[in-house]
This record gives sequence, structure tokens and C-alpha cells, in this order.
Amino acid sequence: MAGSLMNGGRDRRSRYRPMAEINVTPFVDVMLVLLIIFMVAAPLMTVGVPVDLPRTAATPLNQETEPLTITVDPQGRIFLQETEVPMEELVPRLRAIMQNQPQGAPERRIFVRGDRAIAYGRVMEVMGTIAGAGFTRVALLAEQPSGAPAAQPARPAAPARPAGQPRG
Repeated sequence: MAGSLMNGGRDRRSRYRPMAEINVTPFVDVMLVLLIIFMVAAPLMTVGVPVDLPRTAATPLNQETEPLTITVDPQGRIFLQETEVPMEELVPRLRAIMQNQPQGAPERRIFVRGDRAIAYGRVMEVMGTIAGAGFTRVALLAEQPSGAPAAQPARPAAPARPAGQPRG
């Protein structure tokens, strides 16, 4: 008792100071669980028609909305998302999908995926049909060396010039 009177009661105040540290262990635990959940769920969210895409070193394009994916499989069949579609029904279905999007929204991008084993002409036939129907945001998909698909925007072909005319 004499000791506590000599310190003026300071022992009691110095022992019960508030702790100014944050315990981050629960936060780290939650983040690791979320990371595992997303690592498991991400591969399940891809389009389900299997094709062997060609590889490219181009950088991926930014995507503001979910694009429509048209796939040409090794047998030359055409799929809109995961549904097989005959060539004659492709444009009417695309127009129906585009009419259902919100008013004033930008036109959705259309990705064309073609298996590397099929003829180049078949992929260009599908792209030409889509572009000929008035869709302007059409891109080719290719697989990057890292494994993530990359989109290549379709550029219009240069107009043919008659033989004998200089370039200009």
C-alpha cells in the first residue's frame, strides 16, 4: 500500500492503456478463402465449345460488356455462344439479340473463334456474313502464348486497285 501511494496511482493507469494495433489475421484468412473460390470458379465460366485456337502475341482488348461468341469447330459447324446454328439463321439470331439490348447501349462486340485445323475460308465466310449484315464490332479470337485468349479487331480489306496503277 505504501508503494502505490508513493507512485501517485500511476501503476494503474500505465497498465491499462488502449491497444493501438489492428489484428489482420482474420482479414487475411477471408481473402485467402475468396482467392481459392475464384480460382476454382473462373475456369468454369468459359464458353463450352472446345476449339484449338491459334496463338498470337497481341494484347487483349478491353471489354465493357459480355461479348457474343461465334465458334467454328473442327467440323466447320457454327455455334452462337454454345448453341449450334445453321449459317442461314446466324444473322437473324444476332439481330434479335442486338434488338433486345438496352436503348442507347453501345453495340456488343462479336468474337469469332475458329479452330486452327479448319480452312481459313470457312472462318472468313462466317466473318463476312456477320460484317455484311451491318455488324461493325467483329473481332477474331486467338490464343496468346500464356494461354489467355486475345481478341484481334477485324480491319476492312484494302480496296483492290486495277493493274498498272501506282500505289498512292
